[in-house]
Amino acid sequence: MQTIKHTISDEDIILGLQKVDLQNEAFQQLMTKYQERLYAHIRRMVHEHYDADDVLQNTFIKVYRGIGNFKGESGLYTWLYRIATNECLTFLKKKKKRNSMSIHNENTHVAQQLKADTWFDGNEAQRLLKAAIATLPHKQQLVFNMRYYDEMTYKNISDVLGTSVGALKASYHHAAKKIEGFIRNNQ
Repeated sequence: MQTIKHTISDEDIILGLQKVDLQNEAFQQLMTKYQERLYAHIRRMVHEHYDADDVLQNTFIKVYRGIGNFKGESGLYTWLYRIATNECLTFLKKKKKRNSMSIHNENTHVAQQLKADTWFDGNEAQRLLKAAIATLPHKQQLVFNMRYYDEMTYKNISDVLGTSVGALKASYHHAAKKIEGFIRNNQ
């Protein structure tokens, strides 16, 4: 029986997922390789640890069910990011409907959560940055987080979000200006 190497390439993961006797091992490798990065991306969007865990779990369920649909037109990582991003947006829409909070109340709530969050280990400057990001519209949050934290290229972000590079650059620029203003007003 063939086994999968410990440090595995995306191509090897995909090949393993296509072979019945290697599917479970290949999926485990996929989770091991990407769960931390996906968790960080999701956490920046949903803010709360337990919500991020739920969204990450839903992401991997979707990946497991949909891996047969992966055509390789984009990188595996880009495909995973797209699924995680869509799961975040779905979660946030449901949460907004459930809570029916105004944007101002939601932003205040996020800032208060960051102060009380035992899982957040950042300093005051990081807390202020996260609070500033929370004031942005969801799309700008996504673009800013992917570019700033994940250091993704605009091309990769474009592949994930299905938006033009020019629109993403403008969105990032507007987000950065809003963050600067928020930080200036809250220091």
